[in-house]
Amino acid sequence: MAEVDKARAYILWFEQLRKGDTNFVGGKNANLGELTSAKIPVPPGFAITASAYRHFISVNKLEHLIANELRKLIDPNDTRTLRRVGATIRRAIMNAKMPPDLAKQIISAYTELGKRLNIKNPFVAVRSSATAEDLPGASFAGQQETYLNVRGTAELLDRVKACIASLFTDRAIFYRIQQGYAHGRIALSVAVQKMVNSKAAGVMFTIDPATGDESRIVIEGNWGLGEAVVSGAVTPDHWVVDKKTMKIIERDIVKKEVEYLRDPKTGHTVHMPIPPTRAKKPCLTDEEIKKLAAYGLAIEKHYGNHQDIEWAVDRDLKFPEAVFIVQARPETVWVKKKVEFAVIEKVGAAPVLKGLPASPGTASGPAKIIDIKNLDRVKPGDILVTRMTTPDYVPAMRKAAAIITDEGGATAHAAIVSRELGIPCIVGTEHATTVLKDGAIYTIDARDGFVYEGVIEKLLEKPVPLEVGKPIPTSTKIYMNLGVPEKIEEYKKLPFDGIGLMRLEFIIASYINEHPLDLIAKGKANVYVDKLAEGIGMVAKNIAPRPVVVRFSDFKTNEYRALPGGEKYEPIENNPMIGWRGASRYIADPFEKAFRLECQAIKKVRQKYKNVWVMLPFVRKPEEVQQCLKIMAEEGLKRSADFKVWLMLEVPSVVFRMDDFSKLCDGFSIGSNDLTQLIMGADRDSELLAKMGYLDERDRAVMKAIEMAIEGAKRNGKTISICGQAPSVYPEFAEWLVSKGVTSMSVNPDTVAKTRQLVAQFESKNKRKK
Repeated sequence: MAEVDKARAYILWFEQLRKGDTNFVGGKNANLGELTSAKIPVPPGFAITASAYRHFISVNKLEHLIANELRKLIDPNDTRTLRRVGATIRRAIMNAKMPPDLAKQIISAYTELGKRLNIKNPFVAVRSSATAEDLPGASFAGQQETYLNVRGTAELLDRVKACIASLFTDRAIFYRIQQGYAHGRIALSVAVQKMVNSKAAGVMFTIDPATGDESRIVIEGNWGLGEAVVSGAVTPDHWVVDKKTMKIIERDIVKKEVEYLRDPKTGHTVHMPIPPTRAKKPCLTDEEIKKLAAYGLAIEKHYGNHQDIEWAVDRDLKFPEAVFIVQARPETVWVKKKVEFAVIEKVGAAPVLKGLPASPGTASGPAKIIDIKNLDRVKPGDILVTRMTTPDYVPAMRKAAAIITDEGGATAHAAIVSRELGIPCIVGTEHATTVLKDGAIYTIDARDGFVYEGVIEKLLEKPVPLEVGKPIPTSTKIYMNLGVPEKIEEYKKLPFDGIGLMRLEFIIASYINEHPLDLIAKGKANVYVDKLAEGIGMVAKNIAPRPVVVRFSDFKTNEYRALPGGEKYEPIENNPMIGWRGASRYIADPFEKAFRLECQAIKKVRQKYKNVWVMLPFVRKPEEVQQCLKIMAEEGLKRSADFKVWLMLEVPSVVFRMDDFSKLCDGFSIGSNDLTQLIMGADRDSELLAKMGYLDERDRAVMKAIEMAIEGAKRNGKTISICGQAPSVYPEFAEWLVSKGVTSMSVNPDTVAKTRQLVAQFESKNKRKK
């Protein structure tokens, strides 16, 4: 079958799918594809992708309606509002029209399925498959709808819409909120597969769901369709098979009173009483039970974890061809319990707080609950606890043994800085500042995101050096992000090709800690220049001849204002995130004077180390770049063969004017965090919008902008890098970047070796395709 772009396709056949395709087709469909590839008998079919779902929502302009309605649901326990919101969204979806191009592809695939089955207008099952569905530790089972015995194109298209609408049932909305899943990050795929005309059907677990006994396979079934068993409407027959001997060691045959069947006249599902002659008979033969158990064991072995499986036996086929596996997903109840038991067993205590592990490691010490006004309370060895951090916190963070925040995710300031500093960090706990007691001793395990009372010696580990990894050659250069200059001594042996992002903010906040204009006013401009040059020079010396791309300072006005003396020079802005920052500062009086000091520091370092390049952040217009280059030239910094000037690509205007900007620089570096917030119109500091999924770099609009930027850079013969967190967090995103031709990636120190290894694999894969 021809190679397809899974991220953009609307239809994918099961044989084209694998378990890693969850983002495209959800867990259910990805698993059906994986099972198909593993030669497990799955009813044939195809997936209508998450991309198709987004297309449906976009064409019908439903994004804003959905977001606006969900915003009304402040309290998920407010059942009246929950019902009203869910009903409004579902009604809008059902009233929307199926886009003609999508309808055409669905009908074509349905027709092809009929040809494969040698049946015109075959009966099919239409099943929902959410994009975060059926992952270990989280089950969406029963959250969205399934429709059985669907026949004909008109009914199929209507049921597909109904599946989409079921993403917003009351229970689905409530469940996502309770589990902390952002509505905007979950899309829906739909499985369309041959409808098994079931003689009997049911479920199978490769672990005893009642006791957690891993040596047992439990099978339950009833006459007719499996819906009766899955929904809990009937008491099923029950068997237990021993995994080692594959013998049936328990059986409980009940009196079965009702079965769900396909009405031969209407094709619809009907509930029929079971005749007395079959009521007390087992719905499966011993032969069928053992065949199912064998499939269950094979599926468990294939995935490497316990499985929750649905099965069916077709009345129109003979054994063993009649036995089908309808779906399989990881068993979740005992996964969670085993984690909880393992934590308590390992530690000997239950955690008092849980958050997102942002920087790995363990530490113990007294908690210091602080804010920006009392940073000096943090002493070496303390655990810094705060709502969220900003660059002003860096001096205190450098002293801390560990960091815990109420807010933030993997790209939060606390997370990024902690990884660079090699400090254990847990973010997004929500309640650390209220649950933890100031001065009390705690142990933090940032590998799992747990916080414990007291000192837990068995958790405390010796620092493990960063993985150096093999110097694997890659066409895509792997750069490293750096902020704290002295850390280069620890990192210099890592397999990176240069520093793709050196932040001056760390030097300014930690070593200078005074507003540059205030230093100028005091006649101490040389202090600013010397301290910057000292930090930059330390890095340049240690990694020469590899390049160091120094980003000129990118404090926002509120951050500059927090520096000593800053209140005299900085305005108060309502939204400094998109205010007076980056290149726009450098060309404006009076800050131009401070920018000239940064240029002087670069020139001073380059007198000795020619491997120092620069990067202008948050550029908006070519005109401001021209002015910056003019000032730089006046300070002795001109573009040349050994002095490159890069532009941070964070503002969408750069994407649309790549040809104009390319005339003024040697390369670009995509700041995916800022680019995402500006394309999506979402403040990246907004925890609410982050939870709703608006700040995901994998959004189609963001990926389209990045693709346009890469094409623009290549068209103009310029290098293009990316220095956001996404390539480190999402391997599939890194692979996509490689396929599009990004020239380098700049990642945090803890992911350099891993990223290089992945990129080497991706490049090898792309070569084989060509």
